[in-house]
Amino acid sequence: MTLKKYFWPVVGAATIAVSAWLLYKELRGLSLDDLHDSLSQIATHDWVLAGLCSLVAYAALAGYDRIALMHLDRKVNWLFIALASFTAYALSHNVGASVISGGMVRYRAYSSKGLDAREIGGLIALCSFTFLLGALLLTGLVLVWEPDITGRFGDLLPIGASMATGRVILGLVGLYTIASMLRLRPLRIGTFQVTYPAPPVVLSQLLVGPMELIGAAGIIYFALPELGNPGFVVVLGIFLVSFSAALISHAPGGLGVLELVFVMGLPEMDQADVIAALLVFRLFYLLIPLAIALLVIPIFERTQFRAGQEPGGDGEV
Repeated sequence: MTLKKYFWPVVGAATIAVSAWLLYKELRGLSLDDLHDSLSQIATHDWVLAGLCSLVAYAALAGYDRIALMHLDRKVNWLFIALASFTAYALSHNVGASVISGGMVRYRAYSSKGLDAREIGGLIALCSFTFLLGALLLTGLVLVWEPDITGRFGDLLPIGASMATGRVILGLVGLYTIASMLRLRPLRIGTFQVTYPAPPVVLSQLLVGPMELIGAAGIIYFALPELGNPGFVVVLGIFLVSFSAALISHAPGGLGVLELVFVMGLPEMDQADVIAALLVFRLFYLLIPLAIALLVIPIFERTQFRAGQEPGGDGEV
């Protein structure tokens, strides 16, 4: 248990250290003045668009929870869902180990609405699967639309193989959708049983999952200058790689991982401009939401405490 307790924090710390070292090698010639100049050159309307993209991303994240509750056939107030989801993701994106950190917030929130531990576990699992489904769908589309994007990270796949991989991924997403439409029997994997959600749930997943990732990538896209910008599809593809790597690394906020992948993936752009765009991303997607979440949590706990002190109060809000 002791080894398990410290394993992922050690992995996260090691990932940050290695990424920081590699990033330092890439950015040795970058100065703070260069970074300041890049930030000052971001137009006002691009700041506004980046902020709107952040709102789109977090609205879609609230949709993750709404879809899961739809699948569980549980009705919860939309505002409560939005606040619970926002707080869970704002903390997990910054802390790392998203399933655990976000799961703790969701358990505290949804248990107050009468959901038991099994239902909350199912909600967390479906939220994670909605993200995975959205990431797979977008990855397949990017590989088909821009098959040479893999060349930005070395000779991983030839163009033909990249396009074929994209088509296979889209085919798997299609099979999942068809299985839902045909209402096939649950899929058993060992002792686990996977039940296909109803068609309305799947269609919502296919809409909301990509929307969150497109919104998050849009923050970076609008913060980048037009000069040398390879276009939104390429920026989205690089974001999918960097964000997935950040999640796998368990590094808090993907610190160092996001920056390293983007600097490697955009060699045609000025490094200061890339880092400046990522600072804007961290501001809108990580830091501002975290600050708001740290205000929401004590308000929620105070409300719960007051509800529990009322005659006959059960702590629900």
